[in-house]
Amino acid sequence: MKPYLERVPVADGVSCSMLHVLREPIAFEWHHHPEYELTLTTNSQGHRFIGDHVGTYDDGDLVMVGPNLPHTWFSSNKLDEGQPHHVMVIKFRPEWARGLMDLLTELRAIGAMLERSSRGLKFSPEAARRARPAIEALFDKPPAERLLDLIAILLALSSDAAAESLAAPNQASSVTDPGGSRIDRVLEHVHENYRDEVKVDDLARIAALSASAFHRMFLRQTRTTLTEYVMRLRIGEACAQLVADGRPIAGIAEAVGYRSLANFGRQFKALKGQTPREYRSRFSLKR
Repeated sequence: MKPYLERVPVADGVSCSMLHVLREPIAFEWHHHPEYELTLTTNSQGHRFIGDHVGTYDDGDLVMVGPNLPHTWFSSNKLDEGQPHHVMVIKFRPEWARGLMDLLTELRAIGAMLERSSRGLKFSPEAARRARPAIEALFDKPPAERLLDLIAILLALSSDAAAESLAAPNQASSVTDPGGSRIDRVLEHVHENYRDEVKVDDLARIAALSASAFHRMFLRQTRTTLTEYVMRLRIGEACAQLVADGRPIAGIAEAVGYRSLANFGRQFKALKGQTPREYRSRFSLKR
């Protein structure tokens, strides 16, 4: 259940990718991608997994997820049983967002909001309620009008003082890398292989850097060390598995990359403030 890298096609002549999905149900699909993602979920209740965060969601849930942050939703109920779960997703590249911030001073508040989304950002119920009609209307508009309305939505959301950060700090890469392909290649390898031994020499070769230069680049772009980043990925997936299925804790520890159950328990408690067993007991998914 490692997070897979999702490739997001963007059509010619548009700045963002948009997807309106009807699901029966919303399945657990742990994934990540280099784009920002704004997701509105309606007619649905269940659990939300972002990095090492696990929380419940309800109708009208509105969340921004930053680049390369593993995430998924998992439904348990619908408000209207005669209708499917609705998931409205808007994705856009960091370089597009940076261009807006650099060009238009009036949009700098959006940049601060996007920075916070590196941990996942849940908007307040009031802000989500106000934004919902505009987001739903985006899907029926021509590209130019859609772009202007998207910027207006992002600007309005950036003023939501009650928006809540979800995952632990340092869960994803910084968005300030001007040569994003290098860190993207590194993070793709890390996300695909973190359950096994992640070797600095391999990553340095992928980045075309010396080992010392790689460490500096990784720390600058992710604001954490490689060891800490891998540990948080493993514990984040362990959180998801503890809630999503009933396998023994020892089996989950091994599945996410720990050969020592004791070491898994120590790192889990250091990061989450409770044991894996205590964490699991907080959640009960309806199937």
